[in-house]
Amino acid sequence: MPATVVVGTQWGDEGKGKLTDLLAKDMRLVVRYQGGHNAGHTIVVDGESFALQLIPSGVLYSHTVPVIGNGVVVDPAVLLAECDMLEQRGVDTSRLVVSGNAHLIMPYHYELDRATERALGKNALGTTKRGIGPAYADKAARIGLRVQDLLDEKIFREKLDIVVREKNAILAKVYNRLAMDFDEIADQYLNELAPRIAPMIGDTVSLIHEALEDGENVMLEGAQATFLDLDHGTYPFVTSSNPTAGGACVGTGIGPRDVSRVVGIAKAYVTRVGSGPFPTELDGELGELLVDKGHEYGTNTGRRRRPGWLDVVMLRQAARINSLSEIAITKLDVLSDFDEVKVCVGYEVDGERITRVPYHQSVLHRVTPVYETLPGWSDDLSGATTTADLPKSARDYLRCIEEHAGVPVTYVGVGPGREQFVQFHQ
Repeated sequence: MPATVVVGTQWGDEGKGKLTDLLAKDMRLVVRYQGGHNAGHTIVVDGESFALQLIPSGVLYSHTVPVIGNGVVVDPAVLLAECDMLEQRGVDTSRLVVSGNAHLIMPYHYELDRATERALGKNALGTTKRGIGPAYADKAARIGLRVQDLLDEKIFREKLDIVVREKNAILAKVYNRLAMDFDEIADQYLNELAPRIAPMIGDTVSLIHEALEDGENVMLEGAQATFLDLDHGTYPFVTSSNPTAGGACVGTGIGPRDVSRVVGIAKAYVTRVGSGPFPTELDGELGELLVDKGHEYGTNTGRRRRPGWLDVVMLRQAARINSLSEIAITKLDVLSDFDEVKVCVGYEVDGERITRVPYHQSVLHRVTPVYETLPGWSDDLSGATTTADLPKSARDYLRCIEEHAGVPVTYVGVGPGREQFVQFHQ
């Protein structure tokens, strides 16, 4: 049975956790394929909210095996704290499998992340300061420590010694920061964390392939989103990995022919956190209303998200980059009570109208959005369970999205709860 990929189509915070939880009930494996604990997926089950950072959403189903793939960077202390939180709330985490090839986030990664952001000043990227970028940088430089290194104390200490010497030189000479203590780090990772992590470590590539060969359903879950992708996002205001569908293959060890379904998640409007271009950004009273109604604050950081109207130019680009087979729209209920809703269908720049995302970042910063305005609706959507329950204006809005994105809408979120969704056209 080929795999399903779930990917964000905007700048993150689209509500991927809700959709992955919805699909996970039919899955044997749910696999995180990139990112780290800079992600935040919120799932509401029977009124109880679960905020997940590293562990895949499928952990809430007893029949599903949650897997952390080789493309993820892992802070083992954060992972264990998340396991403890779930166990205390009655969720079994013993099924979790962590790739031995996943890279470790180390204390010096946090320090370098903070120091770099401070040094950039007004040009700071707006990272979560969780060490994600420096961990991926070490991976690319081939000096990273991997999860499997926790199983070999000699190798771990040898690798750590080399890296700590380098990082301390950078921290002291470039950033005027205190040196990191080798013995303290080694003791924490080898004596405190490794014994608890060791039972979780496995060969996730074989695990995934064997499930696919046995005809099991497998879902690959991304963090962040298309326009935070290291290659295809609004660089440099991006994450340090590839959240796009192509990254799902690299981050799990499967090939493109193993994927048959790519579900793109899009919020009914757009938000982003941190710096970077945002053509449809809304300031003033309307923007504040979207933030308040949508509770647009980061799951992990609490940072206020920047709000804006839906941009189908970017959504169409995301559909191309990810080969989307369908789109799930979340938070449609937040747009209730707006007299009118707008959709960005093109840009104007230098007197010219364009209908694709400009490849040159300087151009994207200067575009003016071209809007199509549609009638709003006042109905409370929270109880909708079928397409017919949605008001005509809401259905027209969804069909406008389909028309411009060139991809069918299949799921529509109408509230935060697990069951608050509509299968569109069903």
